[in-house]
Amino acid sequence: MMPVRTTGGGSAGLPLRDALDREPHVVIVEDDSEVRYLLTRLLRENGFVVSAARDGREMREVLRAATPPAELVLLDIMLPGTSGMDLLREIRATSRVPVVMLTARGEETDRVLGLEFGADDYITKPFGRRELVARLRAVLRRADGTGLESAAPSVTRAGALQFAGWRLETGRRELTSPAGALVDLSGAEYDMLMAFLAHPQRVLGRDQLLEVGRRRLGDAFDRTVDVQVSRLRRKIEPDDGAPQLIKTVRGAGYVFVATVERV
Repeated sequence: MMPVRTTGGGSAGLPLRDALDREPHVVIVEDDSEVRYLLTRLLRENGFVVSAARDGREMREVLRAATPPAELVLLDIMLPGTSGMDLLREIRATSRVPVVMLTARGEETDRVLGLEFGADDYITKPFGRRELVARLRAVLRRADGTGLESAAPSVTRAGALQFAGWRLETGRRELTSPAGALVDLSGAEYDMLMAFLAHPQRVLGRDQLLEVGRRRLGDAFDRTVDVQVSRLRRKIEPDDGAPQLIKTVRGAGYVFVATVERV
């Protein structure tokens, strides 16, 4: 059974291009040859440069030799040999390239694991062609820094923000610790941090933070918020001696307690 289904409105072979002028390079990692072919054809019809791999070994070769460099990886979880989850962790150890997980399994546990390991989105088979294209483009826009609707304009424009000794270069999406070390953030963690920086000393409810997750994950759920806040805390509150920057307000949500300054 093919995992790609059509949705109403238009022929499946019709290009669905939006305002993106460039041709982003997507690497598909999928062991099913028919699915791999359908995905490759669909994305090429919609203005993407596509490379394909059957497993982790081929993925590594493609990423190493990719010209232009890969801008997004569409990664199936159920792969022969090294699993998609393990490959996600391997990618995150060395790269910030956006990763969208593709799987026939839709259990909450799998989605939470994908988020914990740094996935930027999670798509369950079967999926609509238009939905897939739209969600890949949304992830690419966020990676370019053009899709952050959750934060105030004064925060999202290119520049630097400081809080409790930390520095965030929003143009380059680089977070530097008080000790001067670069701290890697996934796309979802960056979105969550920007939401807090836009509204410091203000309680943000789970429903508000859930909207941040929905823009990135489409079918975000309450546990997503707790997972992302927990991951972000581990990044910016790395040990017991570090000041608590994000506090839980029982029954209400979370509050970012540090003062935020634009520099």
